[in-house]
Amino acid sequence: MSSPESEPSAGPAETLPAVAPQLRALRRRASLTLEAAARSAGLSPAHLSRLETGQRQPSLPMLLSLARIYGTTVSELLGESVAGRDAVVRASGMEPTRAGGWTYWQAGASGRGMQALRVRVPYGSQGDIVRVHPGEEWLYVLKGRLRLRLGDTVHLLAPGDSAHFDSLTPHRIAAEDPDGLELLFVHTLLQSPTATLCLGPHIGETP
Repeated sequence: MSSPESEPSAGPAETLPAVAPQLRALRRRASLTLEAAARSAGLSPAHLSRLETGQRQPSLPMLLSLARIYGTTVSELLGESVAGRDAVVRASGMEPTRAGGWTYWQAGASGRGMQALRVRVPYGSQGDIVRVHPGEEWLYVLKGRLRLRLGDTVHLLAPGDSAHFDSLTPHRIAAEDPDGLELLFVHTLLQSPTATLCLGPHIGETP
């Protein structure tokens, strides 16, 4: 299977200057060494070090993985501040962020046990990954069709369809159509340094 380290650096339009210092600070807050955090994320220590020093930019799937390991949210990794524990998140306050081809909007407040995102996944993007980690995920298709692989089973979801599954089941999200897809995505935030994360399609798997 391909390695997350094979992902190219983000282009100028996807530069995330706040990520590097936040990655290092949150790793230390989680009391993880560079080696332990890198091993949990399926990275080499050298690659994670490059992310922490700003020499490389992580994709959104990689940010989601690191957020789980550090027990935080993608927003905190990006240095964004979402108003406290407000129950309501206004559309005007949802700023789009791009990473690894995905575009996402924070749809929930920080400091919660779950993270909610509205996500746009382009066709054939690097967001097409296989992941395995503790917790649960729920997604709801807003626009386009979603090709969801759960273990050895492939499901095709249309707008209005949803899925709720154990994240220990190997899973892969991909846009079925050239126009891409939009979905609501909710996942639990569990700090789990021993989580196994597998980025990239399985060997021999047809996208």
